[in-house]
Amino acid sequence: MTAIADMQHVPSVSLATSDTDPDGFAQAIGQSFERFGFAVVADHGIPADLIARAEESAKAFFALPDDAKRAYFVEGGMGQRGYTPFRVETAKGETIADLKEFWHVGRELPAGHRYAADMPANLWPAEIADFRSTYIALFAAFETAGQRILAAIARYLGLAPDHFDDAIADGNSILRLLHYPPIGPDAPGIRAGAHEDINAITLLLGAEEGGLQLLDRDGRWLAVEIEPGELVVNIGDMLQRLTNKRLPSTSHRVMNPPPERRGFARYSMPFFLHFRPDYLIRTLPQTITADRPDAFPEPITANDYLLERLREIKLG
Repeated sequence: MTAIADMQHVPSVSLATSDTDPDGFAQAIGQSFERFGFAVVADHGIPADLIARAEESAKAFFALPDDAKRAYFVEGGMGQRGYTPFRVETAKGETIADLKEFWHVGRELPAGHRYAADMPANLWPAEIADFRSTYIALFAAFETAGQRILAAIARYLGLAPDHFDDAIADGNSILRLLHYPPIGPDAPGIRAGAHEDINAITLLLGAEEGGLQLLDRDGRWLAVEIEPGELVVNIGDMLQRLTNKRLPSTSHRVMNPPPERRGFARYSMPFFLHFRPDYLIRTLPQTITADRPDAFPEPITANDYLLERLREIKLG
């Protein structure tokens, strides 16, 4: 535990080492998650050219006129697919909406799939060429990286590396394209208020433009600093429940930029890796001890938990 306690910043770990030293990688990333709820991951395997194409497509979409974007807003859709306009999502417990707009891509399901009622069909903007093919490829690449990270988490917890494979098979994961427009000095609120993520783990690309901070356990806000191309990965509420808070879902926020950067937009692409809708989130027995009694004695399905949390952030 000394190594965990002594960490003063979120370390960078190489996902490539999970192939050559799976136990060593599991310890490195697991300790980072246990200490901060966050890890920075290099060599994640998502192709750089695919990331570049995705960034350009996102910028092209968000540059469309407001009326064109709003044509893809699904009334009553809880923000799960298509476009969510600027200043709609609000962090849990907050009254001022975030200074952002976003687009959601979900899993493509075949007709008649058993989860079709819980996972709506995607929308694809006709104005942007190759939008669909780009984000289907990026979704798959994110999912592969996420599965490798979950395998390491399983090892860290003393489980079989494939423990989470069934839980995320046909999972209700979401790829979000985020745009934080330039802001003025009198902007109401901040780009993203303090919040925790709902899902199992989140993988974030494009956080090089500053502002991302996590709330450390001593009450200080720490900047999450990365090198270009690295992933920021954090634990979500669902995995926190499963691990009885051993791996914490840490509050984080995106602050407004300093005056010299206010004229610059911020773009990022988080991938919210979810369990399948009917997966029962039940506390792992090995995380329950005399010193850490079960904080979540009532199990809940992933879909019921998702709907509960969406209402809390004013998307439901």
